[in-house]
Amino acid sequence: MEKDSNFENGYKKYESKAGEYIHDKEKADGLLKEAIKKANDKKGALSGVWEKLQLLLEFFKAWNKGEYKEVPTRSLVMIIAGILYFVSPIDLVPDFIVGLGLVDDAAVIGFVLKQISNDLEKFKAWKERKE
Repeated sequence: MEKDSNFENGYKKYESKAGEYIHDKEKADGLLKEAIKKANDKKGALSGVWEKLQLLLEFFKAWNKGEYKEVPTRSLVMIIAGILYFVSPIDLVPDFIVGLGLVDDAAVIGFVLKQISNDLEKFKAWKERKE
């Protein structure tokens, strides 16, 4: 599908920036806070991916705090790149376009979730055991 490859290409430009966040926990925490704020502000528009997005953000938070360490670097890069795309106001469909602005964000989050689904399931099981 042409549309999916456009979202994938849009996401990929953020992969190179992800390394900065892997090695800077403070910067990663700032990114996480920005993503949580945007997610909460746009909760209604994100209803299709809301629960999975929350799990993804919890996954990133647990890694950043050093609580969860079983995160392959490839998955971590994908998570960070996806979050960077999500918080960026400049992407394929600008967020200010009513009704369409979060469509690409949701698609990129969906793409990331699909790519890291096994790691996300392991995190979910770890989280449930912890609770």
